[in-house]
Amino acid sequence: MSIIQDIRDKYAKLTVVLIALALVGFILTDYFAGQSRGGGGNVSNTVGVVNGKKILFEEFNSRVNQVEEQMKAQGYPQNAALTQQAIEQTWNQEISRLLLVGEFEKLGIEVGKKELGDILYGVNAPQDIKQQFTDQQTGQFNPALAKQNIDQMLKKGTPEQKANISSYINQLADLRMSEKFNSLLANSINFPRWMVEKQNADNSQAAKISLVREVYSSIPDSTVKVDDSEIASYINKNKSQFKQQESRNISYVTFSAVPSAKDSAEVKDRLAAQKEAFKTTENLEQYLAGEGANYYSGYISGKTIQIALKDSIFKTPLGEVYGPYLDGGSYSLARVLGVRQMPDTVKVRHILIGMQTRDSAVAYNLADSLKNAIAKGSSFDSLAAKFSEDPGSKDKGGVYESVPSGQMVPPFNDFIFLNPVGTKGLVKTDFGVHYIEILSQKGNGAAYKIAYLPKEIIASQETDNAALNDANAFAGDSRDQKSFDANFEKTLKPKGIQKGVATDITPAASEIRGLGLSRSFVRSIYEANKGEVLKPERIDNNYVVAVVTDVFEEGTMSAARARVYVEPVLRNKKKAEVLKKKIGKVTTLEAAAAVLGGKTIETADSIRINSSLSSSLGYEPRVTGAAFNPANKGKVVPEVVEGQNGVYVVRVDNVFTTPVTEGDVNSQRTARYQQAKQGLNNQYSPNNPLSILRNAATIKDRRSNRY
Repeated sequence: MSIIQDIRDKYAKLTVVLIALALVGFILTDYFAGQSRGGGGNVSNTVGVVNGKKILFEEFNSRVNQVEEQMKAQGYPQNAALTQQAIEQTWNQEISRLLLVGEFEKLGIEVGKKELGDILYGVNAPQDIKQQFTDQQTGQFNPALAKQNIDQMLKKGTPEQKANISSYINQLADLRMSEKFNSLLANSINFPRWMVEKQNADNSQAAKISLVREVYSSIPDSTVKVDDSEIASYINKNKSQFKQQESRNISYVTFSAVPSAKDSAEVKDRLAAQKEAFKTTENLEQYLAGEGANYYSGYISGKTIQIALKDSIFKTPLGEVYGPYLDGGSYSLARVLGVRQMPDTVKVRHILIGMQTRDSAVAYNLADSLKNAIAKGSSFDSLAAKFSEDPGSKDKGGVYESVPSGQMVPPFNDFIFLNPVGTKGLVKTDFGVHYIEILSQKGNGAAYKIAYLPKEIIASQETDNAALNDANAFAGDSRDQKSFDANFEKTLKPKGIQKGVATDITPAASEIRGLGLSRSFVRSIYEANKGEVLKPERIDNNYVVAVVTDVFEEGTMSAARARVYVEPVLRNKKKAEVLKKKIGKVTTLEAAAAVLGGKTIETADSIRINSSLSSSLGYEPRVTGAAFNPANKGKVVPEVVEGQNGVYVVRVDNVFTTPVTEGDVNSQRTARYQQAKQGLNNQYSPNNPLSILRNAATIKDRRSNRY
């Protein structure tokens, strides 16, 4: 069930596509206030601009909070990484929304009042609204009651309630307009018969050529110079290829603050001192909660327990404690509470009656009435679809296949694993009251109930201070990039410490490759000037001292930055001119081979027009183009072909056709239509409208002003 399902499924529920507008959650019952993350004062209220349309902080931040709450509800740990992920996801969705809204306005796509009413209260009303306003006894959705409540909130609700419900409705309208937009695009896709037939005719062609080649690597790079003016000229002619966003580069060194052997030993000793108390406590759940540890009170199959020392733990007598033992970055104690035989997996079906909107007695009575109705012949599938509040199983008759132990909450887990097939009953968990039926069980083996008390090995203040002092000393002696580099060579490199480099750090970034997550560190990088050394900052288990080595403004790359991309292209072009001049006028392959120092005449057979990649040639589209130029058939191509890897003198020996094996034209047209249609909803497809719109848009990212 998605409420208590294994966390492994949670990642499949998140997407950065605009259409995932269900991020709001059920806003009708949960109105939480947005917590401002920005500072006060004169900080800009704009976090971005998309084609001239501003993204205001208050509205954006409210959506970030909603996304973050949803992610936490799905099991994500609450930390800085979660917040940054929510910000990034909301940013991408807001860009997509504004881009699409612009297109809706141009095309006249809208949702009228009557249509909006159908979206909210019609046959296909949103699931969250249906859940709130469905009679639990009859299973019937009451649209009039839903409308009455929503209208009441819009008229007399708090400002926050009004804003949230309006946002929810607007997002539903956006979703409907997106569906119309995609349908419009899908219905405009066409692959004419003549085009498919022409492509088939082209693809059926194959060519055999003979050639003489000379590769560019035959001329040493050192003999060909490319100056900055040539690179600047090339950039100016191809500006679209050399766009750059605002970013910075740094060099850095790290001073480790990982726990020492002494720190590890102290943690082990402290845990050993708790062994007797852990063994004798009667209220394990309370004891472990006081230690900040979780307690899973259900039985788990020994086959699924993933602990390096599990065999030793399993041999520990009942009631005894094993450890302390090292488990990753912690020392742990394990208290064996029970062992018994049970199946490996279970197939089960259930109906969940939640307790979020009703008290436990009402939930129990409703579940009990469903149990009695099923016993008298009512359909389990139908009742699950009507009443179950577990969206992960209700549309499948409440069924879960092959459930492993430890996946469900303990009362649910133990009921389905410790009872035989066919057992039915009511089970209360934190999520509500379940009516459960065990359908089948597979496998068998020993299962254990074990309580664990872990203690993370953390650095002592002494270890931390030593690392910070070293970092401060280095930063104090490094006032600019020159002294930073010199100081590193003199004091750190002899100790085996490496100097790292991080590139393309954007203003809104939260993570530095090679270092970890630290939004404050990124802000420090952008508050500094080029060549400035930053004060030490703690990132994970290191103190980092960095120097800003490069500052790039949004716009077009400089010649210096683009040289690494442009220089090889221009160098090869110059080499091509030298080789073409050496070959001179093209007459025969034999003459070209002789001029180039006795080169071998090669043969390339079965070259295809629909592929510029040949096993004998590599990627050489110009050679392929020359081979299929009708004017060259049976002749030597009159000009030297300037390719990707060298120059070529080519003779087209023959061009012939082979049968087309892609099926009939109608089938090809249908297949291409379906493929193009799928591309509309695939964010990685070149046909995705949002990708096209985003590439053409003017987007200003100002999130760094507030986050």
